[in-house]
Amino acid sequence: MTVELDEVRAFLADHEPFAHLPAETLDGLPQHMGITYVRRGQTVINYGDVNDTLYIIRSGAIDVVGPDNSLLDRRDVGRTFGYSTLVDDPRSRYMMAAVEDSVLYMLPRTPFRALVDAFPETLRYFDTASRRIKAAADELKEDSAASDVLRTPVGELVAGARLITVDGAATIAEGARLMDEHAISSLIVTGATEPGIVTDRDFRSRVVAKGVDTQAPLREVMTSPVRTIASDALVFEAMLVMGDLGTHHLPVTDGGEIIGVATSSDIMRQLKADPIYMAADVKKSSRAQLAGAYERGAVVAARFFDRGASAFESQRLLTGVADSIARRLYALAVAELGEPPVPFAFVAVGSQARGEMGPASDQDNALVLDDSFDAALHGDYFARLGDYICSGLAEAGQALCPGGIMAHNPQWRMTESQWNDTFHGWVTAPEPDALLNAQVFFDFRCIFSAFGGEQMAQRVHDNAVVAARGSKRLHTHLAALATWREPPIGFFRGFVVERSGEYADTLDVKKGGTAAVVQMARLYAITAGVGEVDTLARIRASAGSSVSVKGAEDLLGAYEYLTDLALKQQTRQLRRGERPNYNIDPKALPSRERDALRDAFGVIKNLQSALGNKYPVRSV
Repeated sequence: MTVELDEVRAFLADHEPFAHLPAETLDGLPQHMGITYVRRGQTVINYGDVNDTLYIIRSGAIDVVGPDNSLLDRRDVGRTFGYSTLVDDPRSRYMMAAVEDSVLYMLPRTPFRALVDAFPETLRYFDTASRRIKAAADELKEDSAASDVLRTPVGELVAGARLITVDGAATIAEGARLMDEHAISSLIVTGATEPGIVTDRDFRSRVVAKGVDTQAPLREVMTSPVRTIASDALVFEAMLVMGDLGTHHLPVTDGGEIIGVATSSDIMRQLKADPIYMAADVKKSSRAQLAGAYERGAVVAARFFDRGASAFESQRLLTGVADSIARRLYALAVAELGEPPVPFAFVAVGSQARGEMGPASDQDNALVLDDSFDAALHGDYFARLGDYICSGLAEAGQALCPGGIMAHNPQWRMTESQWNDTFHGWVTAPEPDALLNAQVFFDFRCIFSAFGGEQMAQRVHDNAVVAARGSKRLHTHLAALATWREPPIGFFRGFVVERSGEYADTLDVKKGGTAAVVQMARLYAITAGVGEVDTLARIRASAGSSVSVKGAEDLLGAYEYLTDLALKQQTRQLRRGERPNYNIDPKALPSRERDALRDAFGVIKNLQSALGNKYPVRSV
């Protein structure tokens, strides 16, 4: 073997599905393989292309984009793509494009077929992956909001950008200086029968590579006639045209006149406003790049909401971004601190555990440690890990918890047995402080773990749910919390607003509104023995058990309306650069919405009264 073939073999031996092949098979594979280099933004396989190659990513990253131009997967070093055309239809249903400069190994169809015929388990690996990607495509197809960015008129991409043109008689050097001066990557060339375009890529391939004199006129290296697209065409169509042409620039016309140039980077910037792209980007960010990521996620969630998603879907989206940030911080922490010494789980509690984060949510989290944890041996590692994650989340824009419920607080780093004992104490003899903790920690979800820690965290939560179901005392205390703050409506259904201060003449739709529903749902779930964590699922699962079917239906409607109203307000505040809050001015609402707000508060008040009748809450 040559040094190059040796290197390819060693790489294959480190990555699935090649790692488990016999040595003699691995020895023979490299001689059948080629290698190619693709630049960022280049399409490797386009929609409908007949592909006869399995690509293995040696360096860089490749996006797999579905039929509706939604991101299905972002693949990096060691992963493969193109196999669906080798095990299924030879025409690609997907587009695969480089998002970084990439080096790819290539295994042609014939040796690929020989490989999978000889080793059927290898075919099963690819077949499973192919089915996973198809399932992702089908799921995204049903969620039209995920691809609405690509249904934006392409004219909106170039709106407000100044079109820079140059006469074809100008020199190449003058054109290059003009592009540098305006920080642009293309110029529209005029002065001929038909306009042309020259790009930075043209300067590389047509000027530098061929040694053309930079004093030659631009018309000698421009592309003309040039393919254009109408301003009312969709971004989706522009992306397809660029893919067909293999270009990164596409002039946009209005009434036959060029008004701007859409670029592949313009489109990618728009796509990165899509939640799927943002989550993928977070996974590859440095700690410095994560700064402000949660705030950017809030903006993306607001756009998602504007495009027709429900408040609940938008909250889940933002929670997903927060989860991704935490997981990325853990990966960065391991690179700095080393692998954890014992199994553990990092759990979110409160709104993140429920999947109900909003722009104003802070962080609530904790660590569950294996019972083999020894404070003297392992305490320093987990203290440093907790500090790294929590400070990183704060830098990302997820504020520190004012109550200190975070993994950097030693109080909330406990072993599995200690957590079980703690929940038992809260359940059997809840004191006021313990009760406040209990209401938060019954919302308990693992975000990341090591060495089986996720199952450990799940056992803690399951044990807590079982213990809490039979504790009448705990139920009474939780009912008191759920009914303590009543909705802001008076006896005659008038709104009770703040009388002075920063929020004068407004009411808080969280206090006595959504927060009351969250607490009621938690109580319903505990008394019904339901292990669900998010509010909607808790109410649905408890219907007909700890709450009437009609009561559950009414409460779901009230909660969804109030959450929607709050997110509308916060979306407007984000656009204005204001800090989001839950304070609504009822006079600013249309009469129909004011009526709906009264009805929602009325539902909550009625169900609070029902709890007051069931539990002796006033004496607690």
